Amino acid sequence: MLPFTPITSASISSGKVLGSLLSDIFLQSAKYQQSLSRGRKRISFQGFMKFVQTSCQISVPGVPVSGQAEKPLKFLRDKKVVPEADPPSIEDVSCLYQFLCQSSKLVVLTGAGMSTECGIPDYRSPNGAYSSGFKPITHQEFLRSSQARKRYWARSYAGWRQLTASQPSPAHIALASLEKAGRKRFMITQNVDRLHHRAGSNPLELHGTVYSVICLDCGFSFCRNLFQDEVKALNPKWAAAIENLDHVNLGSDKSFGMKQRPDGDIEIEEKFWKEDFHIPTCQNCNGMLKPDVVFFGDNVPKERADKALEAAKECDSFLVLGSSVMTMSAYRLVRAAYESGAATAIVNIGPTRADDFVPLKISARLGEILPRVLNAGSLCIPSL
Repeated sequence: MLPFTPITSASISSGKVLGSLLSDIFLQSAKYQQSLSRGRKRISFQGFMKFVQTSCQISVPGVPVSGQAEKPLKFLRDKKVVPEADPPSIEDVSCLYQFLCQSSKLVVLTGAGMSTECGIPDYRSPNGAYSSGFKPITHQEFLRSSQARKRYWARSYAGWRQLTASQPSPAHIALASLEKAGRKRFMITQNVDRLHHRAGSNPLELHGTVYSVICLDCGFSFCRNLFQDEVKALNPKWAAAIENLDHVNLGSDKSFGMKQRPDGDIEIEEKFWKEDFHIPTCQNCNGMLKPDVVFFGDNVPKERADKALEAAKECDSFLVLGSSVMTMSAYRLVRAAYESGAATAIVNIGPTRADDFVPLKISARLGEILPRVLNAGSLCIPSL
């Protein structure tokens, strides 16, 4: 159980502000309950204490109620990685607070919007990779074209250190805190960057992870860091050139026109990889190696997809964070939870594929709203 911390003047700027916020939570409750039940099956939440105001809160380690989180967010806004959004309102915070407090079997689905605040671009937001005409590699392209594989691995090698240097955001840490406090039953992530793991969570990785490499011929799997070492050994001059870019701004002439893309990819001019870049092969069978991720055009492994779908159908609340759920592998989970009678909510900047049936939709940066929700008051702890 996560320790609880008394609310003091150091943790809340004013008792009056906290009282106003908690009062607003009560005032908004009836309106929120009405929105959840309109046009759909009403959920009766069992096994909870009644909501009461207490003098304790869930604290998020390393995440203050206000202040310090603004500096990295401002930097990332300047880099146009984080989509623009207004700060979450008191109503936004109170509605999400109530949603979490009334859940005993919460399932969370996270997407690329979790990682934009860590400096990793997404695809579909207004500033995402698609907005500049970028198209990610497909599974079919990777299999049929040796040039496509060269391009992918050269770019991925170049972006690896920057990806692994990314740190979990306040949103990642807040979710890990909810998990430790028993407030979350299961988490599914579409992300391949393992930032949830570094924050202390253990989600089901729906689309795999770039931290593993797999042989498409014999199925042998090994650590990505070992693969990086093999690339460096096969391409010493090219690798040295990439490593010397540490102090050069991406996108400049000195960086070969490199631009950061989602999932640890870095765009790099063709002339630097087309002829002289060599790809390692499987040590067991000399077969083709691929990151252990689900590329566009491929299918999520059946066992993994079934496990995610089962969790969605059995939950009483399903929360989407930072995903447009445009891919069928994600959309089917939200739809399954909704059709099974679960309360559903989305926090995402921009439209989603599920907007027409999910009753609670909040547009906010996750690193701004989740810590505020956890610091709003005492979340009820499900009875055992």
